[in-house]
Amino acid sequence: MKNKKTMEVAVKEENAENEPNGSESKLKDKKKRLLKEAEKADKRGVCYLSRIPPHMDHVKLRHILSQFGDIQRIFLAPEDSSAPVSTKRSRGARDQAYSEGWVEFKNKRLAKRVANMLNGEQIGGKKRSSFYYDLWNIKYLSKFKWDDLTEELALKKAIREQKIALELSAAKRERDLYLSKVDKSRALNAIEERLKKKQKIQQDSGQVAKVIRHFPQTKPITATAKESKPGLSDDILDAVFGGS
Repeated sequence: MKNKKTMEVAVKEENAENEPNGSESKLKDKKKRLLKEAEKADKRGVCYLSRIPPHMDHVKLRHILSQFGDIQRIFLAPEDSSAPVSTKRSRGARDQAYSEGWVEFKNKRLAKRVANMLNGEQIGGKKRSSFYYDLWNIKYLSKFKWDDLTEELALKKAIREQKIALELSAAKRERDLYLSKVDKSRALNAIEERLKKKQKIQQDSGQVAKVIRHFPQTKPITATAKESKPGLSDDILDAVFGGS
């Protein structure tokens, strides 16, 4: 039993000594993988599609473009739902519509070659497909990386949210102003209704409404105040004016 315990303690100590080295090796392996991934990402090329045909999605787009080379990632921007839609398109299928898209190829040269080869050409495929007669609108983006796309999308999202917040605040101000005007109008209408009812009651009773105006006036001096004022004697007046 003692030998077994001593063996277990020795194994634990050995594992504890080797653990730092194992974590360092994991960090090194992770760093190598990140560097390799960065090198691969630097070799990739991105193409921009300024128009996505109706009924086209990322699955169909990948199926068509993958025959020209390896594709890494695809992003299609959904069409703005507030934009006007043609009658023909609104009556069609309920597929999600996209306004633009980005395709990341495994190699820059491949992306550039595909863009130069397909731009302005007919998409083709099967004649019964809905985008058979549509044309490619594709361009290679030089020195453009997928990270640039994510940053651009985040910026657009922030601008869109800020714009919505401003529109909501403006709509709230207009609503408050409208409600205040409605309240004032109701108060004025109530006053007019009360005045009309009062005049009708006075007319029915044969009374004419009299308008009494009150003006501020000074209080007149009373006779008692004049009598209480002290006067001068006749002797003093004769002495002053030389009367006999």
